[in-house]
Amino acid sequence: MFITFEGPDGCGKTTQAHLIVAALQARGEPVIYTREPGGTEISEQIRQVILSTRNLAMQSETEVLLFSAARAQIVAELIRPALSAGKIVICDRYADSTLAYQGYGLGLDLEALRAITHFATGGLVPDLTVYVDVPVEVGLLRRQRGETNRLDQKSVEYHTRVRAGYLALARAEPHRWVGIDGTRAIEHVHQDILTRLCQFLEQKGRER
Repeated sequence: MFITFEGPDGCGKTTQAHLIVAALQARGEPVIYTREPGGTEISEQIRQVILSTRNLAMQSETEVLLFSAARAQIVAELIRPALSAGKIVICDRYADSTLAYQGYGLGLDLEALRAITHFATGGLVPDLTVYVDVPVEVGLLRRQRGETNRLDQKSVEYHTRVRAGYLALARAEPHRWVGIDGTRAIEHVHQDILTRLCQFLEQKGRER
């Protein structure tokens, strides 16, 4: 089972992904956590290049290809082997981030991005995508309280386009996306996600 967490910057999805992993482990589920970009030694090196504030001159095309290179590595080295072994993979961001950030955010051609993504992943699509949503201003304010990276320095308008892109993607595939209000207390958001996720896992179990 392949489950991804998505959302605009500062939505709290990383915290929620870790909480879900702990909850599933407590239930005895064979679950692993990973993140994008990153998750493997090669992908983590690419992550440093992408996020470094030293690379403000990075071109949009360069950015998307770096993300895709990191994704190709983690899919081949970690995600597919884990899925083949019957594990639940929880991934903090995946291909939908490319469509939201580089497609809607930067204005790159969506069909070209889908083609690049299909090449990088071999067509691997999540079984479920948990989308943690917060207003742009809320997310950016949260980000200012922690360590920032190159992407955090982009404009409010850019982040607004990213959020609008996520909402459009979720509307296009309602069977795969689960929308969660991320403005609430952490424990309330977690319980909401856990309830929805357990329902999904039970449904999939009945379909087998």
